[in-house]
Amino acid sequence: MKVKDPDRAGEIAKAIDAEFANSPHETKAEPEGAFMQGFAQQMGDIGTILIAILGAVFFIILIVAGNTMGQSVRERTEELGVLKALGFTNQRVLSLVLAESCVIAVVGGLAGMALALLVVPVIGKLIANMLPVFYLPGRFILIGAGLVLALGLAAGILPAFQAMRLQIAVALRRNA
Repeated sequence: MKVKDPDRAGEIAKAIDAEFANSPHETKAEPEGAFMQGFAQQMGDIGTILIAILGAVFFIILIVAGNTMGQSVRERTEELGVLKALGFTNQRVLSLVLAESCVIAVVGGLAGMALALLVVPVIGKLIANMLPVFYLPGRFILIGAGLVLALGLAAGILPAFQAMRLQIAVALRRNA
C-alpha cells in the first residue's frame, strides 16, 4: 500500500495487521525501508563484513605500495649515492623517500575520495528506497585522509631505511 502521510506509516501498518489478525492469512505490514533493512540484516552483519573486506583491501594496497616503493629505491641506488656524496644526511634521504611515498598515496587517495564524493550521492538516490542509509558522511572523508597518510608512511618506512642502508653500503665500497 502507498501511504499519503509517511509519519502515519506505523499506525496504518498496525491497523492493517489488526484487520487480518484472526484470519488464515495474517499480515505483518511494515514500511518498505524497514523491510529492506531487515532483509539485509538477515544476510549477516553487513557492517562487520564490509570492515573485514576493507581491512583486507587496505592490507593488500599496503603490500603493493610498499613493494613499489622498495623497487623504486632499489632502482635508484646510484642516485641515492650521489645525494649522499653531495652531503645529504641519512635523515634527509629518509625524509625524501617518505615524502615520495606519501605524495603518491595522497594523490591516489584524493582521487579515490573525490570519485566517491561524486558517485555515492548518485547511487544513493538510485537505491534510496532499498537502502535509505547509503550516503558518505564528512567524517569518513577525514578518516580516509588519515588512512591515506598512514598508508604512505607505512609503505615508505621500510624502503626509506633500505635507502639509508644502501647509501652506507655504496659509501663503504667507494672507500675500500
